[in-house]
Amino acid sequence: MPLIDIQQLSKLYYPIGEVSNLLDVNPSLLRFWEKEFQLEVSKKNKKGNRLFTVKEIEKINKIYQLVKVEGYTLDGAKKALKSKEPRPVILVESSANEQVISRLEAIKNKLLALK
Repeated sequence: MPLIDIQQLSKLYYPIGEVSNLLDVNPSLLRFWEKEFQLEVSKKNKKGNRLFTVKEIEKINKIYQLVKVEGYTLDGAKKALKSKEPRPVILVESSANEQVISRLEAIKNKLLALK
């Protein structure tokens, strides 16, 4: 499941269609989340189409992470977003996953050596 790499976003505003394509979801799901999570869309064009800033996309990314990747319910995701505790964002990228796995294996080996 794709997550948006926030660091690669270069434009000031992204239309809802682009954001939905980046996450591989329907635009209607983003509109639903906007209502459910009381997301404030800071800008709309003359037609009324939503234009998301990078900061708003970050919040959508967190919602996506909680609901689609980690399997939270909507109420659970709302509670998790309100909590002060920062949540790690899991990047679904094979090279990043391999790096994490190799680091974890190294830590495991060190811990086993300490036994």
